[in-house]
Amino acid sequence: MKKFPKNFLWGASSSAYQFEGAINEGGKVPSIMDKFDERKSYPKGITGFKVASDHYNHWKEDVALMAEMGFKSYRFSISWPRIIKNIKGDINPEGIKFYRDLIDELIKYNIEPIVTIFHFDTPSFIEEIGGLDSSEFSNIFELYSKVLFENYGSKVNYWLTINELNMFAFVGQIIGVISEKSKSTKWQIMHNLNVAQAKAIRLCKKMLPNAKIGPAPNISSVYANSNKPQDHLAKLNFDQMRNWIFLDIVCRGEYGTWFKNFLKLINEEIIITNEEKEILKNSKPDFIAFNYYSTMTVEYASSKDSKNSLNNLGDQQSGFIIPGIGKTVKNKNLEATQFGWEIDSIGFRNTLREVYDRYQLPIMITENGIGARDVLTDDKKIHDDYRIEYYQKHIRAMSEAIADGVEMIGYMPWSAIDLVSTHEGISKRYGFVYVNRDEFDEKDMRRIRKDSFFWYKDLIEKNGENI
Repeated sequence: MKKFPKNFLWGASSSAYQFEGAINEGGKVPSIMDKFDERKSYPKGITGFKVASDHYNHWKEDVALMAEMGFKSYRFSISWPRIIKNIKGDINPEGIKFYRDLIDELIKYNIEPIVTIFHFDTPSFIEEIGGLDSSEFSNIFELYSKVLFENYGSKVNYWLTINELNMFAFVGQIIGVISEKSKSTKWQIMHNLNVAQAKAIRLCKKMLPNAKIGPAPNISSVYANSNKPQDHLAKLNFDQMRNWIFLDIVCRGEYGTWFKNFLKLINEEIIITNEEKEILKNSKPDFIAFNYYSTMTVEYASSKDSKNSLNNLGDQQSGFIIPGIGKTVKNKNLEATQFGWEIDSIGFRNTLREVYDRYQLPIMITENGIGARDVLTDDKKIHDDYRIEYYQKHIRAMSEAIADGVEMIGYMPWSAIDLVSTHEGISKRYGFVYVNRDEFDEKDMRRIRKDSFFWYKDLIEKNGENI
């Protein structure tokens, strides 16, 4: 196995709306996620994001825990509605201060802040211009990005644009990131987000020439379910649908031929101005960040298959049916988590190689992990051997990808500390640190180190050489 670089950025990730809570504190205005538990699509019996893990009031303690683990980096998102108060762009000084203090605290412990500009929590005031449907969205997003670059640009070296932009297209209304009032096609919304992303990249390069910026989609290798030629064709189709249409546009500056033909096939179109084409061609990223949880297995779907298409997916890992293109199926060769997500560490290596071979850009992993119903024992311990095993296999696969020639910047799995999982609440835990609360009893919010905490601390200390 290839050793990890000496400056490799070991760390972990979070997102503002799932971690911070405090939705009515510090001058924050409403976001689309704040009333998630009131949405028809939100499952009953699990908490929303109003309190979450209360990171807003525990941030110093949380950063100290990250430092104790030896983090070299921490990937987090800035809450847009905590920074900008209204559609006019008025700034919230309390929000600016909160993230400035957080960034300063990270730097104090030599932890590299890696900032996601937009991680699902669209401000409610965006509806005043028509939400993500509007071509004006990219201009509002650019102004917001400018505020971040002005206030934090001297301290942040790595920026991420939009978390899982491809999931806006696939499961946007299911996970609540697209308004139920939206009338645009998922592809037009995707395009509007792509233009917003491009404008942020272009602005970053202009304002912060020494910083680096990249996208952060959810990427997954795709397997054919058999050696039938039509199943391999379905695999090629889903390579495009699941991954490349979202990376081609940002890395190559235009949509691929397959995707353009696909839109014609389904009688849809994207409205693209000449100005937007120019922006997209001149906003290439410095690196690719992506989130990886599992691979996807597909087989051919004839035109007689369900017309379900992409409208009623269960989550980002399953449920895709596109008549004449393909459909997802379970992979009988893979184990699954308690929540049904398939586990594929070799697929992680495969995905890293595919992305690097296609784009030849350095890679940063910004999410990877296993959600589980962690049990707090009577002596206040969490024995999460399954999490340690998951990380051992995936980090070993990453080291093998480095030996294959993949250039890696860092690894920030999901998540640093327990947070509220979309559609699964606090019961689906990902963190190295347990937060003592359940779905509706907030208890004392005490932070408790899991067994994986000590394991990861040792791994970082040895720079992965003990894997």
